[in-house]
Amino acid sequence: MLDLRMIRNDVDRVRRGLAAKGAAAQLDAVLDLEEQRRRALQEVETRKAQRNRRSEEVPKLKAAGGDATAVLAEMKALAEEIKELDARVKELDDRLEPLLHRLPNLPHDSVPVGPDASANVEVRRWGTPGTPTHPILPHWEIGERLGLLDLRRASRMSGAGFAVFAGAGARLQRGLIQFMLDLHIQRHRFVEVSTPYLVRRESMFGTGQLPKMEDDMYHCAADDLFLIPTAEVSITNLYRDDILQAEDLPIYHVGYSPCFRREAGAAGKDTRGLVRLHQFDKVEMVKIVRPETSYDELETLLACAEAVLQELELPYRVLTLASGDLSFSAAKCYDLETWAPAEARWLEVSSCSNFEAFQARRLGLRYRTADKRLEFPHTLNGSGLALPRVIVSLLEVHQTERGTVRIPAALRPYLDGLEELGPGPA
Repeated sequence: MLDLRMIRNDVDRVRRGLAAKGAAAQLDAVLDLEEQRRRALQEVETRKAQRNRRSEEVPKLKAAGGDATAVLAEMKALAEEIKELDARVKELDDRLEPLLHRLPNLPHDSVPVGPDASANVEVRRWGTPGTPTHPILPHWEIGERLGLLDLRRASRMSGAGFAVFAGAGARLQRGLIQFMLDLHIQRHRFVEVSTPYLVRRESMFGTGQLPKMEDDMYHCAADDLFLIPTAEVSITNLYRDDILQAEDLPIYHVGYSPCFRREAGAAGKDTRGLVRLHQFDKVEMVKIVRPETSYDELETLLACAEAVLQELELPYRVLTLASGDLSFSAAKCYDLETWAPAEARWLEVSSCSNFEAFQARRLGLRYRTADKRLEFPHTLNGSGLALPRVIVSLLEVHQTERGTVRIPAALRPYLDGLEELGPGPA
């Protein structure tokens, strides 16, 4: 959430930032209500000062034998005006708050300005996609041919956008999760947590999914609980309403969870295979850090996600997202995209974002600085990684001419030394 004082004191910068995210039109209503609220508060303070001055006159009048009736009547009238003005301020607060909740975070100055993904900037590549020397089957075809996937039964069971992993496919899924967790814990110093998959409305609000994206969330109405779209929600909410100490920071957490997304705005897209699912597995990294270190922490977070793809020997590219392609809460975001040769396209497998103080303010999360001031820390998160598209890339990039799939060396210990996925039991 944006700081109202910052909005009021730096309107031009806020307007530019919101315009870069396509949300400038929302600002005028906020400013209008804030001006009305400011005037109402000034009137309240004026009336209270008048009441206090008149109140001081009453004992003096009585001591002099005068009649205080008129003064008392004026004080009563002022009290009624104050009551009405207080009600007016509350009404304006109630109207202003939901508008503030819908203002997105401002993009960082280093973010390229552009309306959508077409303005994203490629930062670097690792590995070479290359041209296959033999025919490459799409992941859904090789996966079903090798008995790794059963998309037909998944669809019959749950509808489009779901997958069943079977046999060596289920082992591959489980092995990838364990491999990623171990990498981030052992090499990158993250502390593992296992958090709930159902959270309260306040938790979804805290990380920015609500109110704007409620239509994309799975909601259990009877309990007013939401299935998490990412473990970012429950991991970051571990610290909601907390006051941390300076020495507690930085905090690094990693956790695995299934993720649930209705994808309400993506109907009809990528209906075959694993590219777009309503339920999928992901390993998530979360950082809570001091503000002055957060952009260095973003770079190291990105490096942690890149390390997974390097170990899996999957070509990838890094993009800096343009302002119009940033998420609601992000101030800056890098996307990692890995190559899918059968479809000849890049697929996003990780987003690494710095939210600055935006989430912390919504969460009521603060920390006490060395000089005892209370400030909002910066929060970051990154996929480390999302499984389905990693599996897409793995099945296609490492597909052999014999119709098997080579297992990268780093992953083999998690599949009992298995070097290839081939037909039959593994």
